[in-house]
Amino acid sequence: MLQEQCLWSLTAPKMKRYNKLTSDMETSVCIIGGGYTGLSAAIHLAEKGIKVILLESQAIGSGGSGKSVGLVNAGTWARPDDLNVALGESAGECLTTALGEAPNLVFDLIRRYDIDAQATQAGNLHMAHNAKGEADVDIRYEQLQRRGVNVEVLTGSRCHEYCGTTSINKALLDHRTGTLNPLAYVNGLAKVATSLGVTIYEQSAVDSLEKSNGQWYVRTAEANVKAERVIIATNAYTEGEWTEIAKTFYMVSYYQIASEPLTGELADRILPYKNGAWDTRLALSSFRRDHDNRLLLGTVGGRAFKPKSFYQSWANCVQKSYYPYLPKLNWQYEWYGSFGFTQDHIFRVLEPDEGILTATAYNGRGITTGTLMGKCFADYILSGDRKSIPLPFKTLKESKVALPGMKSGFTELGLTLYHAGQCLRIIR
Repeated sequence: MLQEQCLWSLTAPKMKRYNKLTSDMETSVCIIGGGYTGLSAAIHLAEKGIKVILLESQAIGSGGSGKSVGLVNAGTWARPDDLNVALGESAGECLTTALGEAPNLVFDLIRRYDIDAQATQAGNLHMAHNAKGEADVDIRYEQLQRRGVNVEVLTGSRCHEYCGTTSINKALLDHRTGTLNPLAYVNGLAKVATSLGVTIYEQSAVDSLEKSNGQWYVRTAEANVKAERVIIATNAYTEGEWTEIAKTFYMVSYYQIASEPLTGELADRILPYKNGAWDTRLALSSFRRDHDNRLLLGTVGGRAFKPKSFYQSWANCVQKSYYPYLPKLNWQYEWYGSFGFTQDHIFRVLEPDEGILTATAYNGRGITTGTLMGKCFADYILSGDRKSIPLPFKTLKESKVALPGMKSGFTELGLTLYHAGQCLRIIR
C-alpha cells in the first residue's frame, strides 16, 4: 500500500534529538537553520575553535535537507559558458570551479568523519531523452572537457547498459558525482558538529533578529542568543516575518516515489553501477536506487491542481517508458519537498547587514551547494576575505523576485500540464 512518508526517515540511522532553547545564551556565531549549509558552517568554524550555537525551528533534516533525491551533483543547472555570460568570465569560472570541487568536499567530509550516509561516488548520468537533449549533452561535454573535468559521453550499447534502458541513446557521465541518503548525511553532519563542541537546539524557531551595541540578538519564543555574527541558513524553508530573505526566490515543489526493494536479474539492469540519473525533460525525471535496491523516481511538481492518484499514474507511465521489461511495480512510499528557484538557475549570496550572511535559491542542488557555502561562510568569517565566497554578493533589493507566489503557482500549473501530457503520451 502506498504511504505518504519520506523513505529516508525509515532508512537513515536513528539520531538523537536535541533540546529546545529555554535560557539566554552567548556565542561567537549563531547559525539559524540545521540543514547542509548551517551544519557545514558549524563544522568548519568549530574545527578552528570558534564557539557556535545552531538553532533549528523543527528537527534536524525536517526541511529540504532530509527530503531531497540524494544526488551529489556538480555545478548549477546553467552550463559553464552561460554562467560566464550571466556573471562575467572571472566570476563565472570561479563559481564553476568551486561547484565542480563541491562533490569531493561532501565525500571527503563523509570519509573524514566516518558518516554513515550510504554514499556512493560512482558518478551521475544526465540522460538525453530526445534529439534536443542529445545536443545539450554534447554542448555540456565540450564545455566541461575544455575545463579539464572528468566527464564522458556514453552512446549506444554502453549507454543502454549504464542507464538500464534502451529509451536513452546518449548520456553524460560525470565521474565527480554520486548519491547518498540525504537525511543520513545531514544527521551525520549534526553528530559531527556536536562532537566538535557546537551546541544545537531544535524546536527553536527564530522570532526576531535585532542589533544592539554591535551585537546581534537572535530571539526565539523563550530565550535569546547573543552573537557577534549570524548565518541565516534556512534557504527555501525560511519562515516568519523577521526576515525578507524568502523574497529572493520562488518556491518549486519536488515529488518522489519509491518502490518495494527489487530483486532478480531484471531489476539489476536498472542503473547497475549505482549511478544517480536525471533526464533532459523540461519537467525532469530523476532516477536512482537506494541501498536496499528500491527504485526511486522523482520529478518537479507538488500537490496543487491534481488528484491524489496523479503521480502514481505518472510513475507507472515513466516506468513503462524507461523500464518496460519490469513487471508493474509495487510503490511503497511517496513524499514532497521544496526548493528555492531563480530564473537564471544561479543562487544568491547576501550580506544584508554587517555580521549577517546568507545564501538562498540553490535550485535543487542543495547537497553540494549548501555544503560548499557553509564552508565558504566559515572561511569568510575566519579570514574576512570576500574571495572566500565564490559568487559576488547581491543586495536584498536586487535579489528580490517579483510576485514569487504567482511565479510558483504558474510553474506548478505548467508542470501539471506537462506531466498530464506524459501520461496521455502527448509529450514524449
